[in-house]
Amino acid sequence: MTNSPRKVEQIVEPDFVIEGADVLLRRSFGPSRANPFDPFLLFDHFAFNDPIEGPITGFPTHPHRGIETVTYMLEGNVRHRDSLGNIGVIGPGDVQWMTSGGGILHEELPKRGPSGQVKGFQLWVNLPAAQKMSPPRYQEVDSASIPTIEKNGVKVRVVAGKYDGVVGPVTEIAAKPLYMDVTLEPASEFYLSVPEGHSTVAYLFEGEGFFGEGDDGGGEKVKEVHMVIFGQGDHVRVQAASNSHARFVLIAGAPFQEAIVPYGPFVMNTEEEIKQALADLRDGTFVQR
Repeated sequence: MTNSPRKVEQIVEPDFVIEGADVLLRRSFGPSRANPFDPFLLFDHFAFNDPIEGPITGFPTHPHRGIETVTYMLEGNVRHRDSLGNIGVIGPGDVQWMTSGGGILHEELPKRGPSGQVKGFQLWVNLPAAQKMSPPRYQEVDSASIPTIEKNGVKVRVVAGKYDGVVGPVTEIAAKPLYMDVTLEPASEFYLSVPEGHSTVAYLFEGEGFFGEGDDGGGEKVKEVHMVIFGQGDHVRVQAASNSHARFVLIAGAPFQEAIVPYGPFVMNTEEEIKQALADLRDGTFVQR
């Protein structure tokens, strides 16, 4: 055990936002020049599950440059296709880690699962200046390829990073990310070493638990659905409430500490680069190969 626990700095209640073709989302944070969660830019939780909302239309063809988008599905699926000719479906438990690099056009069309719902998340991860214009690429990981560790009431699906000696399948990402889906049985405890300096957040979407460690050793009580922002330290501790399970995604990564200029689906380092992205769209030279 180490002796520098991460305390909870902030608990965020997501706002409801509309994106794409009238898609309702819960947004914990979005891109800003202040970039407080560097290297993470945005975290959305799909929220379009009320039948009165009618049919899901999704996200018609749109561009990205300078970022990575991470889609993790829990229920339902998302069909996608892009300007590189890729076509596929992300189903329950699957992950798509898309590096947009210098430019890609893609569409994402959700479809409800057997229960009539679509459940999942999208995370945006920044790219460092040196990789903003890199070739686009995908890492698509089906559910069966994601290792799961279960013991002492703790279940961890490791998408990226390492837990209990097991390494996740998503690799070669500039931010050196950690991305895990963690489920705790009532009163069980999760502990993980996280490098000092890495930005670290957790999104609790089921149940309740105690996050971090305060001066008295106890954690901050958090109920679904909230984003937990951790301060600095070298480990994270979470304990489920005695009368409830807790399920959350834990995300951490190394900040790039570079100025950014976000503009819709683009995140670059200067306003001139944003203007160039718009010019490339107009000129038909946006898509990178």
